[in-house]
Amino acid sequence: MLKQKERPEMSKKEKISVITLGCSKNTVDSERLMNQLKINDFELTDNPDNADSVIINTCGFIEAAKEESINTILSAIELKKKGRLKKVVVSGCLSERYMDDLRKEIPEVDAYFGTEAYEEVVREFGGNLKYELLGERLLTTPKHFAYLKISEGCDNPCSFCAIPLMRGKHKTKPMEDLIAEAEKLSSQGVKELILIGQDTTDYGIDLYGKRNIAELINKLSEIKSIEWIRLMYAYPSHFPESLIETIASNPKVCKYIDIPLQHISDNVLKSMRRGITKRRTLELLNKLRESIPGLTLRTTFITGYPAETDADFEELVNFVKDFEFERFGVFTYSIEENTPSYLLGDPHSEEVKEKRKNLLMEIQRDISHRQNEKLIGKNLKVLIDAYENGVYIGRTERDAPEVDCEVFVETNGQLEIGNFYDAVIYDCNEYDLFAKLA
Repeated sequence: MLKQKERPEMSKKEKISVITLGCSKNTVDSERLMNQLKINDFELTDNPDNADSVIINTCGFIEAAKEESINTILSAIELKKKGRLKKVVVSGCLSERYMDDLRKEIPEVDAYFGTEAYEEVVREFGGNLKYELLGERLLTTPKHFAYLKISEGCDNPCSFCAIPLMRGKHKTKPMEDLIAEAEKLSSQGVKELILIGQDTTDYGIDLYGKRNIAELINKLSEIKSIEWIRLMYAYPSHFPESLIETIASNPKVCKYIDIPLQHISDNVLKSMRRGITKRRTLELLNKLRESIPGLTLRTTFITGYPAETDADFEELVNFVKDFEFERFGVFTYSIEENTPSYLLGDPHSEEVKEKRKNLLMEIQRDISHRQNEKLIGKNLKVLIDAYENGVYIGRTERDAPEVDCEVFVETNGQLEIGNFYDAVIYDCNEYDLFAKLA
């Protein structure tokens, strides 16, 4: 294994910019790292152009994410060549997966590290990891909501997914540590906790011998100032019964579930190694809707998977039309080396993949518009996220930040960012709502 380059002397008060790419799990990793840098007396800046050094926390999930990571690294290297940066450090998923290749192809990078390499990165800049403060974070989200990463890695054998190659096997974070972290976030003004992990429904299975995500949620809800708890990345094949009851009955839990299905055809699901059939998927989805009044279901699908035939895609189209998900996303298949589906090749052209993706999104656009129209005249609880161009922007419990609908609130008065308000919906488009204070 190649050794990292000699560390140049870095004086304290160096300005460091941490660039985060990819998902919310990476966001949490960067926030922990940034807090460690701050308590080691380094100055942090959001703008790489104003920095002495940059740390790029990369994503390596699919081809588009890998390209973005590589382009970001190359842009930083150009700044270094021009003398505008002293040091470029790369960490995260892409670096974890392709470290040897990256060292050969982009040797101008000063150091490469994998995922969650907090100690190594801090030491690279001459600092020391403060273990007792490792759970603390420097929030990059608005102060009223935060992601809570409850586990790391994944045990599911999905044929298309490279996450286990980068993040390893599922590792539950102890409940007491998560509660302490949530209490700390609450003391900083966080009102909404968004629970994330590669598979949140597997929480506890390795550490406690059972899936006890429901118990965790109920304990988190006891934190007084936390008003919303939102669940993301729930795996469908082993959805705990107790979780359904908790979402339905706990008033602090958003009636919202992000449950990536990826497909509905049995032929494709089997090839994807999803561990679930169409019949069981429908049984679960129908049970969720029946058991949790007012539930918002978010899902994602993949188009152009190697085993997907025209008939399989037509089956997916009909399912999307019939079930009418409240929230929805589509990815085109990305062939990933060292995954089981890599052996299947990549028979569908990018044109076919995009055409199928666009058709699903057109169908969903109409569904979303119809569902939003049903909200006109209703009084909804809105959490204000931002103020832009004279308009307040917020979300209902039906919407996660960055991926779902927004509510544009008109008022003659002044609203407080991070506070909840009652608002009446008076208009909508496909993906946004327009409201006035009640």
